Amino acid sequence: MGVVQDMNTLARFLGVRDLAALTQREVEGRIGAPRVDVAVLFGGSILAGGDVLAEAMRAGVARAYVIAGGAGHTTEALRQRVRRLCPDLRFSPNATEAEIFSSYLAARCDLHVDLLETRSTNCGNNITCLRDLLAEKNVPCRSLLLMQDATMQRRMAAVAQKEMPGVRLLNYATYAVDVVTRGAEDARAEGVGADGAKAGCAERGGTATVPPDDALGFDHEPLGMWDMARYRTLLMGEIPRLVDDENGYGPCGKGYLAHVDVPTEVRLAWERLRAAYPDAVRAANPAYAS
Repeated sequence: MGVVQDMNTLARFLGVRDLAALTQREVEGRIGAPRVDVAVLFGGSILAGGDVLAEAMRAGVARAYVIAGGAGHTTEALRQRVRRLCPDLRFSPNATEAEIFSSYLAARCDLHVDLLETRSTNCGNNITCLRDLLAEKNVPCRSLLLMQDATMQRRMAAVAQKEMPGVRLLNYATYAVDVVTRGAEDARAEGVGADGAKAGCAERGGTATVPPDDALGFDHEPLGMWDMARYRTLLMGEIPRLVDDENGYGPCGKGYLAHVDVPTEVRLAWERLRAAYPDAVRAANPAYAS
């Protein structure tokens, strides 16, 4: 296995989509009704999440729409990307994630959500603050559509399973991409093989070879997509959190999440990537702890 395959193995596990498309028919096929009570976009997403929320709103898949997100570890990166990609958008220097996405939704899609949740700082209190806001505003929530960055979608669902028991959850990660090598002609010129590895660099001891990031790309790039190094770090940081042991976030560890089964092939892919990129496992930032 090479780096490309291993990154895509992690991405497919983490970026859960329970619906083939954001349509009432798809929702009804999953919950027996054409609309969920609440659909929420979490501000940890790349900017393309705003377009996904707009798609959901135009399709009428929910009774109420929320954007959730205060200021967390990805917020400043979001601010910078939005300023670069949408220089006409107006928001304060300290705008929360929810406020940034609300501005984007209004300016680009002429749409407005019902509620903004602006106090949360991480995946855990994204959910608890959302839950408390819905209760405060007397918004029924027996079913909930979660839309989060693809790297964090599975963890978000596991938090919701723990903190909102009895609520029917549907996942729709805000993008689905594959890591690919650059075009064959470019790859040959760089000496890069089909798995993204430099020619002549054999795998040693089951460790994935390490291609340069400029040899890798995405099969398509949603608006605001992470650069390759950041994307890899986000992917790799999730697996230790999801593994239900004394070091993880599950019931056997910190107790932030419901139990998650991490398949063997995902664990092995992560181990190979950790050997290839030993500095790429993202530690939690205590500044944004609950």
